[in-house]
Amino acid sequence: MKKAILVLAILVSGFVQAQSGQFQQGMGNGFKLWGEGKTTEASAMFERIASAEKNSWLPNYYVALVNTTTAFSTTDKETVNALLTKAQSALDIEMAKTPANAELLVMQAMIHTAWIAFDPMTNGMKLSGKVMELYTKAQMLAPENPRVVFCKAEFEIGGAKYFGTDTKPMCAQVEKAIGLFATFKPETPFSPKWGLDRAQETLKNCK
Repeated sequence: MKKAILVLAILVSGFVQAQSGQFQQGMGNGFKLWGEGKTTEASAMFERIASAEKNSWLPNYYVALVNTTTAFSTTDKETVNALLTKAQSALDIEMAKTPANAELLVMQAMIHTAWIAFDPMTNGMKLSGKVMELYTKAQMLAPENPRVVFCKAEFEIGGAKYFGTDTKPMCAQVEKAIGLFATFKPETPFSPKWGLDRAQETLKNCK
């Protein structure tokens, strides 16, 4: 009996390692495609990993991130709608599992922000309050997360410029975020790390 259990444990261990290896290889391939500017292929790769790896929120997170960042640089209405609909669908799956994940809340805020950027007149009033609610909730959950601090400040800077108010308090938060990037330790090799370059660029514009 003990031998049977040991054999089963070895088999399960081997299966988990194989799964882990496939996950790592797939995620690596997804990042490589994304780095090459092949956003459609990268999104498809992360989608395939998400369908096979139900226990990790990361593949769907990157489906959302790839499509949302692509939407920011697109002006065609149908394309933006398709990209953000795909991003939202992927994010919804993970938000249903772990609604108190600060990185997912930031991602949701970014999707709303992409809609605002695409059509400020239609979406600004409707979504700006929701974005601030999401960042406030994320900050309560993870006050030392640099993406939470930076993305909230960046969004507030956009609002301050629109209404002609002082951006100094937000710029101080951007500076704080840059300091947090130096000490922040992602949980896994594939956990979100992005944002430092954008924060540094934003701080330059502040000054």
